[in-house]
Amino acid sequence: MDPFKRRKLGTSNVMLPQMGFGGAPLGELFTKVSEADAEATLSAAWEGGVRYYDTAPWYGRTLSEHRLGRFLYRQPRDELLISTKVGRIFRAPVNPKATRSDGVGWAGGLPFEHRWDYSYDGIMRSYEDSLQRLGMPRVDILVIHDLDYWHHRTEPLVAAHFAQLATSGYRALADLKAAGLIGAIGAGINELGMIPRFLDLVDLDFFLLALRYTLGEQETLDAELPRCAERGVGLIIGGVFSSGIYATGPIPGAKYNYADASPADLDKARKIEAVCKRHGVPLAAAALQFPLHHPIVASVIPGGFRPEHVTTNIAHMRHEIPSELWAELKQQGLIRKDAPTP
Repeated sequence: MDPFKRRKLGTSNVMLPQMGFGGAPLGELFTKVSEADAEATLSAAWEGGVRYYDTAPWYGRTLSEHRLGRFLYRQPRDELLISTKVGRIFRAPVNPKATRSDGVGWAGGLPFEHRWDYSYDGIMRSYEDSLQRLGMPRVDILVIHDLDYWHHRTEPLVAAHFAQLATSGYRALADLKAAGLIGAIGAGINELGMIPRFLDLVDLDFFLLALRYTLGEQETLDAELPRCAERGVGLIIGGVFSSGIYATGPIPGAKYNYADASPADLDKARKIEAVCKRHGVPLAAAALQFPLHHPIVASVIPGGFRPEHVTTNIAHMRHEIPSELWAELKQQGLIRKDAPTP
């Protein structure tokens, strides 16, 4: 599979490479990353042909945007595509010496704190702050970030933020797109049940779907992906390795969906890996290529924090996978029979 073949993102005019680069690891998700490693990783991505980069203010509390910006602003702007996210405004902490307790696995990152804001002014402020951190006058794609129960916990809070988005913030996104300042509007999804809620409320070009359509799980095939297809809404797949286990394999300490893998998670990954080995296919190659067989998926965006992570991902995208592998996974009930595959 050609990692850099372009696909149309939903009904927008944005054409994305089939593989991009996810910037969360450079925000020090689970692992501290030196400046030298961050620079070397991005250099390996660029030299390897990667031209689509996804980031967010939340990744390392703005660290990922700073790191990508320092590298990418030196590259020809018309050769690359960048997506970032809105919904949080960052500021200096009231108490700089306080211990951070935001409940997310940032091993480091920068010492900023945030407030949620899905209003018109909040989204414009977030967009403009991102431009400055990235060192660029525009981004190609904006994503509504983390409007879900994982982060807001209760229905009243989720409903209040959706109301703010619908009555105020979405107009900012629509204005930016109408002015040609962004090319596509999306929403980031981490959990089941949120795609229909967005589709009932606002017009989107795509979802950045993390974790929920991977080699490890395909429940979104029941209703959510069919609804996207009906509306012409595309997908970018984040978390393609389910936070780690489908890259590392079912090793001790493997992560699955941002947490330690359970015995059941490890067992399933072990069985999938065994099928892959019988067909001479690395587990990570199957994980990277699997989502792209769905017709509405435009791109997968694995991350990395060392150069070899990127070069290995590129090689895995190019690894030829026989159709018999997918057939065996279906026959054993390890992926759904209705999952699109060759």
